[in-house]
Amino acid sequence: MDDGKKQNVTDHMANARTYLAWIRTGITVIALGFVVAKFGIILRELVPNAPTTSYHLSSAIGIALVIAGGLMQMLALKNFLDNRRHIEEGTYTPTASGEILTGVASFLVTAVLVIYLLVTI
Repeated sequence: MDDGKKQNVTDHMANARTYLAWIRTGITVIALGFVVAKFGIILRELVPNAPTTSYHLSSAIGIALVIAGGLMQMLALKNFLDNRRHIEEGTYTPTASGEILTGVASFLVTAVLVIYLLVTI
């Protein structure tokens, strides 16, 4: 096997590892969304005098996280397939747009969850 083919194989393997990492992250976001959505129910059971808005707010945040996790997985698949094609064509150029978008979205989710916790405590 010549050096060009070896490099191509390692590029494809790295692309697959990156894809799987994004899938794991998406599953984690979905699981977090599920927990947050159910948090309102638990809060209502443990604290009978809790404001009723906390249940609806946690459900909305949880559903948004589940949707975000699903979208993250779809974007990861698109990115994987695009990278695969570019590696084969020899036209791959790295981009950080997905990472930047995920970082900003994570910060926004964190801010919303902090506000939610401050309101419900």
